[in-house]
Amino acid sequence: MSQVGKSDKTTSMRDAIAEFVTDGATVSLEGFTHLIPTAAGHEIIRQGRRDLTIARMTADVVTDQLIAGDCVSRLISSFVGNSTAGSLGELRRRVEAGALAFEEYSHYGMICRYLAGAQRLPFYPLRSYAGSDVPGINPGIRKVTSPYPAPDGGEEQIYVVPPLNPDVTIVQAQRADRSGNTQVWGLTGIQAEAVYAARKAIVVVEEVVADEVVRSDPNRTVIPAHAVDAVVECPRGAHPAFVQGYYDRDGEFYREWSRISGDPDRLRTWLDEWVLGTADHSEYVAKLGEQRWSDLAVGEAWSEPVNYGRRL
Repeated sequence: MSQVGKSDKTTSMRDAIAEFVTDGATVSLEGFTHLIPTAAGHEIIRQGRRDLTIARMTADVVTDQLIAGDCVSRLISSFVGNSTAGSLGELRRRVEAGALAFEEYSHYGMICRYLAGAQRLPFYPLRSYAGSDVPGINPGIRKVTSPYPAPDGGEEQIYVVPPLNPDVTIVQAQRADRSGNTQVWGLTGIQAEAVYAARKAIVVVEEVVADEVVRSDPNRTVIPAHAVDAVVECPRGAHPAFVQGYYDRDGEFYREWSRISGDPDRLRTWLDEWVLGTADHSEYVAKLGEQRWSDLAVGEAWSEPVNYGRRL
């Protein structure tokens, strides 16, 4: 790992995955709607990792790709699908064939698992499973007796979920400094909690910026340096998802993915060409072509500066 300075955690995607993602590990890939760590998923496939447990609140295209790359034996998730565009062909085939273990929660159930993991709690209580059939298919969702009386003075049973403590969490963000102070705007998702819950954390960013940039807008620092083990600069690393302020969602890709993943042979050809056939994400980006990126360009919508004040 590059160590220009004592707190310099910048490294390449190849080196970060090689160091922190091992066979059999539990790997969290988080980012909600935007900031999805697709490039990190591709590098995991290139390096041939096996028998991974993938935790992702919204298992989508990158999850389907990792499964098709024979990297995943177990999935922990809530929503599963190719957002607004259809199904995930490989995920569905393997679940139906009994070749992929699937541990299902609600969105909030996943959030509570990360919260318990981040706070090192033995479990996290939630009410939202009342009346649901999800506990019937997931023995990890249990009931406990509250140590406090219910409003009516009686005894209360409440659902709980276990903590989730990944071996490594990988998140995407807009920018970070070299020591790992990571800034996010737009939807912030569950990235911070997933990082705190993990034993190790990799942040993948559109750009590494000077310390002064981060210090000029401290409230955008969602993940602090002390929780980060590696910083990877990887422009356009979320494609086909979007990154607020950098590029738009590639709707054409999502629509095409339903057709690709629906056909196992076509899916294998795609992986061979676009992931295994590219040395790194920069080659993937170049292969997509500048016209594609021009179509995904976004306009400016600047936030107003604020005066934090300083001592005179």
